Amino acid sequence: MQRLEDFRIYYNHTIHPELLRLERRRKRLLWFLAFSAILILATILLEVYINIFSITFLLMVLIGFFITYLGYAIRKYALNFKPKIVNLILDFIDDGVNFGTLKYDPKNSIPKKTFLQSQIFVTKAPQYNGEDFISGKIGTLDFELCELNVREYSKVRNRLNYVFKGIFLHSQFPKSIRGALLILPVEFKQYLSRTVKSLYRYGGTKIEDELHNPLFEQHFSTYCTPDVFVDGILSPDMQNNIVEYKLRTNKEIYISFVQNKIFVAITEPKDILEPFIFQSNVSFDLVKEFFEDIYMLLQIVEDFDKHH
Repeated sequence: MQRLEDFRIYYNHTIHPELLRLERRRKRLLWFLAFSAILILATILLEVYINIFSITFLLMVLIGFFITYLGYAIRKYALNFKPKIVNLILDFIDDGVNFGTLKYDPKNSIPKKTFLQSQIFVTKAPQYNGEDFISGKIGTLDFELCELNVREYSKVRNRLNYVFKGIFLHSQFPKSIRGALLILPVEFKQYLSRTVKSLYRYGGTKIEDELHNPLFEQHFSTYCTPDVFVDGILSPDMQNNIVEYKLRTNKEIYISFVQNKIFVAITEPKDILEPFIFQSNVSFDLVKEFFEDIYMLLQIVEDFDKHH
């Protein structure tokens, strides 16, 4: 993939130097942590030795402030790491011909109402948390995406079950498109029975042998309402890109087209680009994973814009 090769060159020239700078900061933080641990241990031994309440109390207060400061320093490093790297990745992506300027807001997220409009996950989503909001324009289409962690209460056990954890994208086409089309991973279909039943209530049916891509049909189940022009929405290029990404990453992809709205969800069990404290973060694979996830989502929007 030429775009990935271009990204590797960009990584070597732009992202890698920034990672090295952040790595030096991480190592200084580790030395500080080691020194702090020794200092705290020495303070505790001194308290035991002198056994004077007033001095012991004062030392414990100082240790409390010191631990609080350590937590603040680690948190500040983590909060500064991701925005720096994400913005560099977005600078590379929005240099593409079809892409407008991409904006990043680490604290914002897509509203729950928009998530539920996708009709991919039929849930009340009592626990809905989002972060790392990215917005921009591809061709004529505006889009927004973010990381989401959505859970609901179990009907069997007294606990919260995962509904979705990963990256979620929403885009809106300027013109209205009739009906709804839904693409679900075959192996996860049994966990989305409520989704399928909901589409059936609106007259939706499963598409069988109409996409002319056996590999796509092997990995994904596609459903649509009678008024949908499938070939006009799900192009051969889009099918190939989705299957290729699925086979390369083994991540699950969910897609829905509802009237003039596009929704795409990619599962991700871990928090992407969250920095390590006790091991190096200088890794092309760490950055590449985030780039591939974001770029895959944007390719779907780009393909839809191109064919409409």
